[in-house]
Amino acid sequence: MKRRALLLSFPLAASLAACGSVLPDRPYVEVKRFPLIAARPQGAPGRGRRVLEVRLMRAAPGMETRGLRSLRTDGTEKVDYYAEWSAPPAELAEEALRRWLSASGLFSGVVAPGSRARADFVLECELTALLADLGRREARAGLSAVLLRNRDGETQVLRQLAVNGTAPLPAPEGKDDTLPPEVLAAGMNEAFAAALGALEQGIAPLVR
Repeated sequence: MKRRALLLSFPLAASLAACGSVLPDRPYVEVKRFPLIAARPQGAPGRGRRVLEVRLMRAAPGMETRGLRSLRTDGTEKVDYYAEWSAPPAELAEEALRRWLSASGLFSGVVAPGSRARADFVLECELTALLADLGRREARAGLSAVLLRNRDGETQVLRQLAVNGTAPLPAPEGKDDTLPPEVLAAGMNEAFAAALGALEQGIAPLVR
């Protein structure tokens, strides 16, 4: 019985080895990772007296993946798994938003949930868009936000916002109808900075 089992297993092992020998060798492709920085213009005036709490940013459906997103000229969507953000987009967007508002001059402090500082205002946000539209030659970023006033633990809605930012992109290149990931990431960073600027303008009159 043992000999018969060995004889039966030999053709199977040989066939598996033969199959393994014909598999094509795939070249290693290094994954490129990009930050979401949203560089702010210099020269913010003054310093506010109120404290803002920025809550954890939510991600709209489709915004959870780290791969750079783009719309081809034929309208189909592409998620690049070899070029991605350095962390989930909503996490990067939240940190960029906190840095942006800290440098805005509107607040004495911008804190995260759990801080011991008493917040006068609370900002809740959702990342709704972060992509490159190759057909329109523009990068787009979008946020929805709710600004609340905090009084002794009781909150009051002051304003709901939906803001967007865009940045120009060059024409797609080559047969793949795309652009280098470095160009896409830079465009989306610029578009997100424009969205943050619009958000700042929207809340500024209410927090002074």
